[in-house]
Amino acid sequence: MDFTVLTIDLLDKLAGFVGGYGWAIVALTVAIRLILWPLNDSQQRSMRKMQSLSPKMKELQTRYQKDPQVMQQKMMEFYKDNKFNPFAGCLPLLIQLPIFILLYGALMSPQFIQTAGDSSFYFIKRLDNTLKSYTGVAGDGTFSVMKHDTFSMPKKIEVTMNNGEKVEVKVDNPQKAIQIQGEIVPAKPIDFKISLDNINLKFEQLNQIKSAEVSVINNGTKEVETINFERKDSLLTASVPTTEAKTAFHYDILALVILFGLTMWFASKVMAAAAHTADADPTQQAMQKTMGTMMPIMITAMFFFFPIPAGVLLYLVVSNIIQIIQTVVINKRIDLEEAKTSQKIDPYTVNNAKKITDNKADDVN
Repeated sequence: MDFTVLTIDLLDKLAGFVGGYGWAIVALTVAIRLILWPLNDSQQRSMRKMQSLSPKMKELQTRYQKDPQVMQQKMMEFYKDNKFNPFAGCLPLLIQLPIFILLYGALMSPQFIQTAGDSSFYFIKRLDNTLKSYTGVAGDGTFSVMKHDTFSMPKKIEVTMNNGEKVEVKVDNPQKAIQIQGEIVPAKPIDFKISLDNINLKFEQLNQIKSAEVSVINNGTKEVETINFERKDSLLTASVPTTEAKTAFHYDILALVILFGLTMWFASKVMAAAAHTADADPTQQAMQKTMGTMMPIMITAMFFFFPIPAGVLLYLVVSNIIQIIQTVVINKRIDLEEAKTSQKIDPYTVNNAKKITDNKADDVN
């Protein structure tokens, strides 16, 4: 099962429904966050409970610090007595990690580049662009290349038989099916070859192939060129002129990276404020405050060096915004529940209070 293809198919269907791949990513993000709402609710409650229990937890750790085994046993008993799971807050993050990986793989894949790589969304020029990339003009019959570029091809290509018939065929392992003969030298023609062994046809049909038309993708520049391959023995070969690629810095992606950092920082602040309780441990609060500031800075800085497609950054930004909204809504609901609980008065106390009032009235008389 190819999860990359399934992810692209899902985005394609959503794009047809909401009107574009950018809106498809937004819709997918909203759907995921709504599905994870119960887990986020549990996470928020867990954080609130951890803050309120932290003084007692610290007391246990101090009391049994010389005997780690006993301390661990006492902590487990403490968690059980208070119905607290210290790992409950990690589950939403663990679930979202595979989604992030799938979306990253899909938007960086040749299939997405070929079908929707040039999709734009408001100020975002291309959803598959990274902060820094090489430039190339698609469709001009010339590849803009760097020395270590790699190439790929789609899973289906059109071949021409000896009788002139054109047939669409499947390609096995398209990421590796197309190979470069020799080395890449910018400004000199590049030689491609495709072994007939990678084409999913019977031997009799393979022998009838005369040529093939293939959409070749430069994975470095995201440039796609339709190349005509000629049959040569057991290979399909083509020679394509090249130019030296130039580095491009995409300011629209820079804006997305900064927006991600700001929304993540604000989301961490909102979550920290929502988890704050009057009896929380000041030391733990200070640590959370520091982490809430440093983590967004560290992750945002990482995105300046790690190539993240614009579509993935869009997913992260929208996810952060929804996280902020969810935290505020869930926290207000928890506050209302706690307020209702605190307003409940024992009937015995009410009755006694009434009797005291009556006695005072009698004394006055």
